[in-house]
Amino acid sequence: MTDMDAQRLHMVNAQLRACDINDRDLLAAFLATPREKFVAPAQVALAYADCEVASTGPAGRRLLAPRTLGLLLKAAEPVAGERALTVGGGAGYCAALLAALGLDVVALETDASAAKAAMAGDSRIRCAEGPLSEPPAGEGPFDLVVVDGAFEATPERLLAALKDAGRLVGLRASGRAKRVVLFEKIGGVVSERTLFDAAGDLLPGLARPAAFAF
Repeated sequence: MTDMDAQRLHMVNAQLRACDINDRDLLAAFLATPREKFVAPAQVALAYADCEVASTGPAGRRLLAPRTLGLLLKAAEPVAGERALTVGGGAGYCAALLAALGLDVVALETDASAAKAAMAGDSRIRCAEGPLSEPPAGEGPFDLVVVDGAFEATPERLLAALKDAGRLVGLRASGRAKRVVLFEKIGGVVSERTLFDAAGDLLPGLARPAAFAF
């Protein structure tokens, strides 16, 4: 076992299991996916720390803390064989986890070059470039959308890309507070539930439109 393997195992036991993340398939995906592969070279030593770390990819993009991402995916209840869209994941750590769970994934980024390099050869993942506020043209509908960061405005176009019984998870930013929320589409009607407080960066294109002021 390498040092990174040992750190990954410690992350699963100390950060995920300790937060009541006990789904065997989800834990196996975290164990099988080397987080350091998606972290900016200068922060590889922090790859398994319980915090956000810089990702390779667009400037300023950071990976969610393992605990936050684990709880977010637990709430999403991904199922093997489903189609998923990840939004703003930098080099694609979340996309890689979903692929390890047996989902077919479209990884959307404003600049997908880092994700293409990190996930080359993974037949379950297709990288796409474009604005984060809407699904790539010609893709969808999706069973699951994971916003890998925070949004202020409700992501209506992403919700419109959900199949019936589809789910969208991400962090809703309200002032300084951010909370993980789960949207579910049932019979064409979308509901929203607030789950828990979390930290994450506001993603470009998902801010609330500026209000006109006199």
